[in-house]
Amino acid sequence: MSAAPVGTREIGRHAVRAELARVAFNRFCLTGFDQVTFADLAEAAGVSRSTFLRYFGTKEDVVLFVFDPVGDVIADALDADRVNEDDWGRLRNALESAADFLVRDVQHLVTILGLVDQTPALCARLREKQTEWRPKIVARLRGTASPADGSPVIADVRAAAALECLWIVLGQWSANGGQEDLGELLDAAFAAFSTPARA
Repeated sequence: MSAAPVGTREIGRHAVRAELARVAFNRFCLTGFDQVTFADLAEAAGVSRSTFLRYFGTKEDVVLFVFDPVGDVIADALDADRVNEDDWGRLRNALESAADFLVRDVQHLVTILGLVDQTPALCARLREKQTEWRPKIVARLRGTASPADGSPVIADVRAAAALECLWIVLGQWSANGGQEDLGELLDAAFAAFSTPARA
């Protein structure tokens, strides 16, 4: 499935949002998330408060801007891997695509995840985003489900478990300064769902 073409207006809007998010994130790191207001962010970015609010409705969404495309990245990776009949294997590979997308600047992502970990409002908003991604991921899984996996509950549980694996892995990776191999961490997380061999 080919993605719809992106117009120049949308590209421009994304570029503005990325720059506002960059400036805001630097301010959050210097001052603290709870202490910074939208007026502070607008002043730092050199725009009016109303302009800033046109691009971001909440401070949480400013910090979590980098995560916005993750649901689409996972869904697109599932579409590209339709030949693999194992949903769990497809999800494992799709999450690695998401991790690769996120880890373009190791230190930046480690800092974002550290701020999220320290800020309950950011943790809650990231959980909301995860919930928002799930229906699209479930739809991709159900589109290729075998008759034995026809129940919508199965795809929903697998998607939810996979997303939880991603956040646990990113938390472990971030806690160790981004030094560990994300692919190996994902393998370990997914292996936790395997039935252990009996002695």
